[in-house]
Order: sequence, then structure tokens, then C-alpha cells
Amino acid sequence: MNKRHVGDAYEEKAVAFLKKQGFRVVEQNFRIRQGEIDIIGYHNGQLVFVEVKYRKNLKAGSPAAAVGIQKQMQICKVALFYLSFRGLKVETACRYDVVAICQEEITWFQNAFEHIGF
Repeated sequence: MNKRHVGDAYEEKAVAFLKKQGFRVVEQNFRIRQGEIDIIGYHNGQLVFVEVKYRKNLKAGSPAAAVGIQKQMQICKVALFYLSFRGLKVETACRYDVVAICQEEITWFQNAFEHIGF
């Protein structure tokens, strides 16, 4: 299985996990030229942008640690575009989460990072 297929499979596991936690998914794999957001949805009245990271093991570090500042900036840019594209106000209550999957263990980091303005 190539990396894209592996990523898709683990994104689906993340979606199933989030739905069990009361998360309402509205979009997956929202792509623009500047980047992609894996999962977009609502949880506890907030719009949530979710990055999913998978690692087979911890040799390369934890999956959550792979969401560095550059990736965070990219996600924030795409999120701003998404708000505009969907006709939502920039002031819309939103947060940035990370779902980290290592082997078969899923960890959901809510409010994993703050919005990075430009």
C-alpha cells in the first residue's frame, strides 16, 4: 500500500473515532494550492480543523510532534481560505486539533495550537 492509501485509511479511522466523540464531520481533505486540511467539522459549538498524523512506531518521533510550526502556518492559511470560501466570518469560533495515531492507539489533542495570523 502506498503512503497516500495508508494516510487515507488512517484518516478514516480518525473520522470514525471523532464521530464516536460527538464530532460532526462536514468536510474531508479540503485542498487548495497552499495545502490541505484533513478533517473539518463541529465539536461543542466550534468549527474545528483537524490534522491527522500516523506513525507505525515512535522511531521517527511521535505523530503529534510532526505538526510543526510550518505545518501549523499552512493549516491556518487554508483555514482562512475555507472560512471565506464557505461565507463564514473570520471571527467564527474555531480551533485546531491534531489526531495522532501510533500503531492502533488514537490520541485526540484538542486546541493543539493557536491560530497563527499573517
